[in-house]
Amino acid sequence: MKKLISLFFIFHFSFFAFSQTPPKFEFRGVWIASVDNIDWPSKKGLSVAEQKEEFIKLADMHQHNGMNALIVQIRPAGDALYPSQYEPWSEFLTGVQGLPPSPYYDPLQFMIEETHKRGMEFHAWLNPYRAVFNITKSSIAPTHLTKIHPEWFLTYGDKKYFNPGLPEVRNHVARVVRDLVTRYNLDAIHMDDYFYPYRIAGKEFPDEQAFKQYGNGMSKDDWRRSNCDSIIRQLSETIKLANARVKFGISPFGVWRNKDKDIEGSDTKAGQTNYDDLYADILLWLKKSWIDYVVPQLYWERGHKLCDYDVLLDWWNKHAYGKHIYIGHGFYRANTNTAWKDKDELPNQIKKLREYTTTQGSAYFSSKNFTANPNGWSDSLRMHYYALPALVPPMYWIDSVPPPKPVVEKNKNQFVINYNGEEKIKGFIILALPNNVEEKFEYATIIDLVVADKKTIYSRDKSIAAANDRLFVCSVDWNNNISKAVELK
Repeated sequence: MKKLISLFFIFHFSFFAFSQTPPKFEFRGVWIASVDNIDWPSKKGLSVAEQKEEFIKLADMHQHNGMNALIVQIRPAGDALYPSQYEPWSEFLTGVQGLPPSPYYDPLQFMIEETHKRGMEFHAWLNPYRAVFNITKSSIAPTHLTKIHPEWFLTYGDKKYFNPGLPEVRNHVARVVRDLVTRYNLDAIHMDDYFYPYRIAGKEFPDEQAFKQYGNGMSKDDWRRSNCDSIIRQLSETIKLANARVKFGISPFGVWRNKDKDIEGSDTKAGQTNYDDLYADILLWLKKSWIDYVVPQLYWERGHKLCDYDVLLDWWNKHAYGKHIYIGHGFYRANTNTAWKDKDELPNQIKKLREYTTTQGSAYFSSKNFTANPNGWSDSLRMHYYALPALVPPMYWIDSVPPPKPVVEKNKNQFVINYNGEEKIKGFIILALPNNVEEKFEYATIIDLVVADKKTIYSRDKSIAAANDRLFVCSVDWNNNISKAVELK
């Protein structure tokens, strides 16, 4: 008990040393990439038992490090890591596209359940337009859409892409998303930065035929942007109609536009940008409320000559338009150059973003890099920055109704906590408030998240709270709304 109490004070002193207190609401996510077996599964053709074991180990690690969301790539290339009537099983799962796992199971359902039982959100990550990862090496099933509708696809470099200019393509992606949010208990649909592909020097993306058919007098650049606008709007409407509680987020390249191209752009000199090269007008999507959150990939260091992390952090904070901003960190960049050999680079990025009330958290690319604990960063998150739990920030435009408060009965030094509401909940948060401090939520600290649907037993003896702290409990729903507090006394 003394050790737990001392840890509690260490947490407080360490945060106060940086003039920052533990946030109660903060997105703490990690990307888990399946394409090319980057993160999970670690290689093609693992047995079902090995796949499950790997994911459980991975989820345990991130829970231990204080994460509250997993962003898992379930559609890497016009395929699926789940049973789909629209697209074949991914080669990155079984080694052969179209081949289901044996013995049969649903990897997506399994991953959602494992994630939720740890109190974390599951964000289903889809690549919208990549169709064949490598045209010379990838396994292609007879049921893959490149075989059924070859007219929908374009080859660019060593990959095949869905043609973003075709209405049939956008309708197909919308069907895939509708199917997902209808059949699975997802917390969010998530898309990355690959809309139109990154430019290949000296090669033009070969969409001239679609442009002639659908351009309607626009310039090609404006037409391409309108195609991306159209699919984001269509997906937004699809999600809201099919399952309104599911969030929709985008993780774009870190620069919208450079200032030399647009006075509203950032003071950067990026070689390619969202607006001008990937044709993704992220700001429009935020302004129109087509997306709920954005995770700009700020994979540069502080002080970078072309794309300074601090400059971009400030810019995105000024362009949130009331939606959530989470910052994408380049965890994978540890030790890749002098700046990223500095053990303080990532901690300083976290401290800097916490200075902004308009930034609600972080996401890290990617999962496998945490295993080696580069620069001690995994330890730093677990023991310092994420030492105390935080809830994913609620989105009040989706759901602002708090759940009923719990009912508490005391049994010796244990508390029996019951939830009697009809709405499903994530569980309960336990808050500590120093004695003789005014009873306000902002003065309390979340010391525990207990995942439970109806009932739990909480023991003060096992709490990390100081002996004279007052303890409170709140119900938490799946949009992270919290109930009124009930004191444990």
